[in-house]
Amino acid sequence: MKTYDLVKKLVSVPAVGGEEDKIISVLKEILSSYGKVEIDAVNNVICTFGSGYHILLDAHIDEIGLTVTSIADDGFLKVAACGGVDKRMLLGSEVTVWGKETLGGVISTLPPHLQKASDEKKVPEIGEISVDVGLDKKAAQKLIPLGSKITFKRQFTPLLNNQVSSNCLDDRAGVAAVISALDELKKLPVKVTVLLSTQEELGTRGAKSGPYGRDADEAIAVDVSFGFTPGCDKEECGEIGKGAMIGISPILDKNIYTGLIDAAKENNIKYQIEVMNGRTGTNADVISVSESGVRSGLISIPLKYMHSPVEVVDLSDIESVSDLIVAYVKRKAGAENA
Repeated sequence: MKTYDLVKKLVSVPAVGGEEDKIISVLKEILSSYGKVEIDAVNNVICTFGSGYHILLDAHIDEIGLTVTSIADDGFLKVAACGGVDKRMLLGSEVTVWGKETLGGVISTLPPHLQKASDEKKVPEIGEISVDVGLDKKAAQKLIPLGSKITFKRQFTPLLNNQVSSNCLDDRAGVAAVISALDELKKLPVKVTVLLSTQEELGTRGAKSGPYGRDADEAIAVDVSFGFTPGCDKEECGEIGKGAMIGISPILDKNIYTGLIDAAKENNIKYQIEVMNGRTGTNADVISVSESGVRSGLISIPLKYMHSPVEVVDLSDIESVSDLIVAYVKRKAGAENA
């Protein structure tokens, strides 16, 4: 499947933490051609194939969203955050409520005519906002159980220069990169475990349990990282279209990240370096200390406007990450089987 089509398919399906059923069914169908697919107790999607030196590839499938906490007397929904929602993005946003039925909604906003001068600079707390689905309280209660999840309205917008915009490209872009590598990886004399993990946005929960009992020799987490936009510090960002971001950090294995750099150079794969002083903020942090420890690396895709409904990636960066995974594993397979 072409990168564009794969990404479009993956972002079309909601998966707020604890509500992953829809994306699980899509991933099971995709992965079933590579090996047996299992779903563990926290809804991680896991597929293992091949034999030999064992490499685990992780990308998380969950996304940020909201949870319905109550229904007010006027029928408006009150909510709490489910993951790191940017409060600035909420007012006036179109959303989807995943209740007993799929309902459209909007987050209420005060017209400028009715605002006080102080309102212009105020960002309301999430507990202060209301979601309007056009129903009175009685009708809303029938269709929307408490705890129902809410996401930004699904959208997928092609931009110029091979870029696309969508919600939840964090981390469906990473999932797409891993899946795109599998056809080539299946040909190699290695064992591969694909861990498409849940609840990263709720504290890397899926990746804490997913590696247990897998006995992987090493792991590579695939996630997104900051793509430069106006107002950002260039030293802290990658650049859209400049290729895979290879992580360097004290918690990441030096042999893995130097091997990734060498593989990129040897195969003319575009890459850039991302240096972190400690924790990476990704699943690599917890995979590296799973059981007795797993030597771990990190590859990221530069992404603009993280945790918003208009995240942007360059499809060529996803392809660079996929190509780098294949090149690195080929290199590793050759070394281990020499």
